[in-house]
Amino acid sequence: MIYPTTTAFYAAILGLIYAGLSGWVIGGRVTGNVLFGDGGQDALQRRIRSHGNFQEYVPLTLLLIALYEAGGGSHAWVQGLLIVLVIARILHPIGMFAPTNSPRQFACRGGGILATLAVMTVAALLLLLRAG
Repeated sequence: MIYPTTTAFYAAILGLIYAGLSGWVIGGRVTGNVLFGDGGQDALQRRIRSHGNFQEYVPLTLLLIALYEAGGGSHAWVQGLLIVLVIARILHPIGMFAPTNSPRQFACRGGGILATLAVMTVAALLLLLRAG
């Protein structure tokens, strides 16, 4: 087993994105004077869900990719999956603030969600094939 250097690098980038999302939520809470929940504020709820969605999907996806890389998996697959994951996680919050049913909402939010799920699924399948 090798140290998953590529995944570690992208995990650091994703950690910075997560810190940015956290600051974005904190800023919304301070601006709206909301200590708990979303205070009934749609914009704050969208920030909170963007942050929550990130924390729901990114850790497991990174773990799957790191295990694949550590087990000697293809560097091209690792790099490709991680690039798509970073792009997807940047697109998702952009789409959360797009007008309802707009092309930007479908492209960014929908695309971010689908790309994240695709990366997780492909990483899981690659890991299963590697282990098998």
